[in-house]
Amino acid sequence: MTQKERRIYLIRELLKEQPKYRDIEIPQDEQEQKRLLRSLLNVRMPQAASREFIEVQDAYLQTETAEKGITNLSDLQPVQKGLYLRKGDITTLRCDALVNAANSQMLGCFCPCHGCIDNAIHTYAGIQLRAACAELMNEQGHEEETGKAKITPAYNLPCNYVLHTVGPIIYGRLTEKDKKQLASCYRSCLELAEQNAIKSIAFCCISTGEFHFPNDKAAEIAVQTVKEYKRQTDSQIEVIFNVFKQMDYEIYRDLLG
Repeated sequence: MTQKERRIYLIRELLKEQPKYRDIEIPQDEQEQKRLLRSLLNVRMPQAASREFIEVQDAYLQTETAEKGITNLSDLQPVQKGLYLRKGDITTLRCDALVNAANSQMLGCFCPCHGCIDNAIHTYAGIQLRAACAELMNEQGHEEETGKAKITPAYNLPCNYVLHTVGPIIYGRLTEKDKKQLASCYRSCLELAEQNAIKSIAFCCISTGEFHFPNDKAAEIAVQTVKEYKRQTDSQIEVIFNVFKQMDYEIYRDLLG
């Protein structure tokens, strides 16, 4: 199947699952088709899918990511020993694990084509990721606590694992509790990574953006917490600070030198 054939197949199968969307016409424009497919994937609840659907979806997503261009950790130069800075799409980075800034439901973003990293990671990992997260949450029986972390396979992403952590949401003045909770996100991910023999991990800018943590203070906490962890534990884990915005790149560049 070509990418277009896969895309049309996936759209049709997803429309069949939801009667209220069955009358939607599939657009002719490629970008509109991609937007429709992503929207349908975003709103799909965690549920079983046929083997054929999974095979077509996996082939489609892996090809899409390959066409965007994959960056290997070996392509990057450290800015300090064991520390890297990269500006770009975290879903195209090949390392052992990447960190997802999740919400307390831990099921990914259900808002169609939303710009958050949670949406992007779940979109390009495939429907298996939401199902895996749902299983974890069903076993836990309650929403995820702020500052904790969970691990799942990465499915169709170039990395091996995704670590999901819930950062603090800022509603006004930044508090010491907010700062401690954000630091806990980084420590929890590093500890969980070590427990699973993960040698390299890529952090996004946890709690910034939709969660309104000030970007400069969030970066300071991220760098400080990672450095303290590596120093206190003598950890050799390689850490990539992966940013998407130029503003964040400049903040981290100044902090890391």
